[in-house]
Amino acid sequence: MDLQGFFQRQPTDYVDTQALGRCLRAMVEAGLDQLPLPGSGRTLERFQRLAEVGGHDLGLCKLYEGHTDALAIFRQLGLSAPSGTWGMWAAEPPQARALVSTQGQRVTLNGRKAWCSGAAVLSHGLITAWDEQGRQQLVAVALDQPGVTITFEGWEAVGMQATASVQVLFENAHAQAVGNPGDYLQRPGFWQGGIGIAACWYGAAQSIGERLRRHCAQRDEPHALAHLGAVDSALHGAAEVLRASARAIDAAPLDDAELLARRARAVVEEAAEQVIRHVGRALGAGPYCQDRQFARLIADLPVFLRQSHGERDLAALGQKILTGTWTL
Repeated sequence: MDLQGFFQRQPTDYVDTQALGRCLRAMVEAGLDQLPLPGSGRTLERFQRLAEVGGHDLGLCKLYEGHTDALAIFRQLGLSAPSGTWGMWAAEPPQARALVSTQGQRVTLNGRKAWCSGAAVLSHGLITAWDEQGRQQLVAVALDQPGVTITFEGWEAVGMQATASVQVLFENAHAQAVGNPGDYLQRPGFWQGGIGIAACWYGAAQSIGERLRRHCAQRDEPHALAHLGAVDSALHGAAEVLRASARAIDAAPLDDAELLARRARAVVEEAAEQVIRHVGRALGAGPYCQDRQFARLIADLPVFLRQSHGERDLAALGQKILTGTWTL
């Protein structure tokens, strides 16, 4: 079964985290989480599947992207992809830090992890923690064991509400080291996966834009058509950048993709913001108030976009290209 066929059998209203968890488990059981790896020659197909889920529901996409990213990381580090449903949690705010210690064969995890999307409905987490030498270490942890407490803290969002990206506490929880210290950031897949996030943004923006296309096909409104032209321009540019990024990754899968990712994310973020603005101005309050899926997407997308760090990311991009040039 493909994603389109699967979603035709699914409700478009995921009312809470439990509903997202049930859908993700059904996707895993149907094998819909088996995406091509970045750099495998089929990177665009991976981006397309992420975009398709993003256009259906961004809360589901958040959990799906994290799960498929975790599976990719295992494979990139030479490990078998595990069973279950996985969260990939790597945020490192100063007030939430997880520490890993090793005694013989036993690896234990202590501390707090923030922004753990879907923690209450997933079986496992793949998280960044810090060892006794101050090095970042990936660890895998089962979430249904003693010593793991999934809190209700740290998530008051309206947009992306159902993801329940709460804080998780660890107290002598059993864990498994995944790869070597530093592997998470040093592998080429880190920045390649960052472009996958942009594909999720694109899918949601495309779905929002389709509402305006349908509206304009039914009504002769010059101003709405002008907004549709602006939406097309934004989405076309974003799609071209994502396609070019996929080709570049497949052509050189071991290269550092930081510049590629920063450019792609900046372009897609700007395009998504333009789509939100133009569709809202063209359609008015109607779909915000009467189309539940549209209302959810339009509320969720600005929150998901804040995985970008705005001007900080643009400044980092500017620093990367100080000695470069632009050519056609």
